[in-house]
Order: sequence, then structure tokens, then C-alpha cells
Amino acid sequence: MISKILIANRGEIALRVLRACKELGIATVAVHSTADADAMHVRLADESVCIGPPPSRESYLNIHQIVAACEITGADAVHPGYGFLSENAKFAEILEAHGITFIGPTAEHIRLMGDKITAKQTAMELGIPVVPGSDGEVKPENALENARQIGFPVLIKATAGGGGRGMKVAKTEADLEEALNTARSEAAAAFGNPAVYMEKYLGKPRHIEIQVVGDGEGNAVHLGERDCSLQRRHQKVWEEANSPALNVEQRMKIGQICADAMKKLKYRGAGTIEFLYENGEFYFIEMNTRLQVEHPVTEAITGIDLVHEQIRVASGGGLSVKQEDITFHGHAIECRINAEDPRTFVPSPGTITHFHAPGGLGVRVDSGAYAGYRIPPYYDSLIGKLIVHGRTRVECMMRLRRVLDEFVVDGIKTTLPLFQDLVSNPDIANGDYDIHWLEHYLAGEPTH
Repeated sequence: MISKILIANRGEIALRVLRACKELGIATVAVHSTADADAMHVRLADESVCIGPPPSRESYLNIHQIVAACEITGADAVHPGYGFLSENAKFAEILEAHGITFIGPTAEHIRLMGDKITAKQTAMELGIPVVPGSDGEVKPENALENARQIGFPVLIKATAGGGGRGMKVAKTEADLEEALNTARSEAAAAFGNPAVYMEKYLGKPRHIEIQVVGDGEGNAVHLGERDCSLQRRHQKVWEEANSPALNVEQRMKIGQICADAMKKLKYRGAGTIEFLYENGEFYFIEMNTRLQVEHPVTEAITGIDLVHEQIRVASGGGLSVKQEDITFHGHAIECRINAEDPRTFVPSPGTITHFHAPGGLGVRVDSGAYAGYRIPPYYDSLIGKLIVHGRTRVECMMRLRRVLDEFVVDGIKTTLPLFQDLVSNPDIANGDYDIHWLEHYLAGEPTH
């Protein structure tokens, strides 16, 4: 059994993991940069270790410092949260070599799904539906041939990509050369790898993802889907479960396909298989081999604690549930609260002067923020997540409207006003949106 977990992350996800550890009676170690010395998870952890100055590469991405912190404190496991080192196969290997349990999938599976081309080929072999596209890397000399075979418009994507970087659309042959060169340049700058591949560009898809958990021994379950279609610059803003676009039959069919694939793969831990969905068809785009930011909406409708499940699997305890044990109750929505100007989305670091989290039935706030806390300018601007649950989507929306009016964060700018606008929009109320909807809305353009 795991006796002490080092949490190799910061912010709300570090606090989320810490809470799960405390509920399981497991000792905790918080690591932090000098900028995060006063963070809530650092205050609440059993032990804390400073691992470097504010820049991530010198602290939260510093593998040697994190391993040293494990050895100093006697931590026998590491939970990476999301971001930073959570999908770093080398990190997982180094921990295992030091006899430290990595709470996540094997390094092999991280590598397999970390490269977009390999991930797509693997998905096809596992029976997961994929977007029509190139067989592998697309180079300038074969780009036009590939694009003509797929059919315009096409989407060019970095093989090592994420977060929308290294991603460009070519609507016609005339657009192709510039889109390809830009995507390759962005990919090289962001990931140190200029390789790109090509897929059919879907006009108005939704972004649907399936939550899976496996025990590494050939057992796996799915916990339904999340709809993450409300995005800005390929960054998710609002997520909900279940999706307003799917019926029960569609949900269970794609969920079972994903669970069966994870059984074949002998996948270990939590993971998310992401799809574009259009005209009743699912198209695989990638798999995230970690906990997702939006995991609380799945927890709300299933009652299953995903971090508990991750720790249980990593401890060798297997899954706590079988597929037939999993039922879905009601509807849940998550809003990502960022320290940003709600109109320009410029980051707004600074000191929070007043902080009041809403409450009541079906309300959850995951945040490490508090009055007097200074938000550093060095990291992602996410300061908290508001999750509401109701028996129906209508009840959930009404509850969300109420709690957004209760949520107070003063001293900095936040995206709370954006969600107050969205919750009153007829398209959102009707669940009638796609992955382009929010950007059209923010630009004052027609959304349909």
C-alpha cells in the first residue's frame, strides 16, 4: 500500500489531490516554488518542500528536484495532477527506477498516446473510430497529394501538439502552403518538433470525451462522456455531463467501445479519449493519459471519486467498480474561473482582496484561492472551478445562474462575468452549440 504521496503540482489540482489523500488516510507532501510558498495546498499538507524559483522549468518541471524531495521526505508515490509532468514518460520511468510509484499509466502508454500519429494508429487498431487523415507525418513534398486524398478543407496538426498550438486550417489548395509552414514553425517553437499530420476538417463538430479507468490487468470501465465544446482558442471554458447532443444509446455505445479498447491495451489508471462529434459520428482526436481539469462533472453524475480510483489502482487494489455498477444521475456543469479580463482575456495576476465561494445543494468549488492570496504571474491563470449538479439540465442551469451571482472574487479581474452572460444565452440554454460557437459569440458574429 502507498503510505505517503508527493503532489507534483500546484493550484487547485494540488489541493484536490491532497483532499483525496486525507480522506484515504495517506500522508502528503507538497512541493512548491518560491512563488507558491503561501499556497493553500502547501499550508494543508503534512510536509512541504521548496523545489526552486518561480519559472516552471526550474521548479515544477525539475525532475531531479522532485525525486530529491521524495527521497528527503520518504514519499513512496507521486501524483502528477494535470499539466507539468503528468504526461512525461521519462518522469514516470525515473520514478519507477527509484522505487517510487507513479500514480498514472505506464511510460509505454504515455509515449504511445503522446504522439498524435501513433495514438491515431493505435486507436484504429483498437476499434476506435478516427477522423479521415494522413497515414503519418506530412511533409511539404507530399502535402498537396495528402490534402487532395482527404478532401478540403483540411486541418494540419502538430504530432506532439496540445493546446491548439501547431494547428492550422487550409480551406483550399491556395491556403495549403502557408498553413503548413506556419503549423510546422509553431510546432518546432512550442514542442521542439516540427512534424505535423493532416486530418479532414469538420465544419461544426462538438467536442465529446469519454472518461475511462483501467487496472492495468485488462479490466476497464467508462464513466460516460463530457461535452467540452465551449472553447476559446482550443482551450476549454465550460464542460458538462451528460452531453446535450447524445442520447443514452449513443452514450453507452461509444463508452463501451472505449472501455473495450482500454481492456485490450491493459491501460492503467484514469484517462480520457477525446472525439469530435458531427452528424451522429464520432472521430477520435487524442487521448489524455492523466486526470482532466473537468473530471469533477463526471464525479458529480457518477458519485465516483476519480482520484481515489487512481490511487487505488496505483496501489494494486484494482478497480472499485464494474461497468454494471456505474449509473448516471442528473446533470453537471463546470465553469473554469480564470484570473483574466472577461473581455480581452489578458491575465490579471494580483492580490485577491475578497473571496466568497457560493454554496448550497449540488454546488462544488475547487479552488486554492482565498482573501489575501496573491496570484503569481508565472503560471496558468486558472484559479478555480465552479461545478454545479442538478437532477435535470434545466435545474442545473438555474442553480448555476444562482451561484454565479453569489461568487465573489475582488482585487483581480476574473471570467465570472462571461459565465453570467453564457448562462442567460438561449443557445446555451438549449444546448445548441459547437466548438466554434464561443469564438463567434465573443467576436460579435452570428453563432450559427
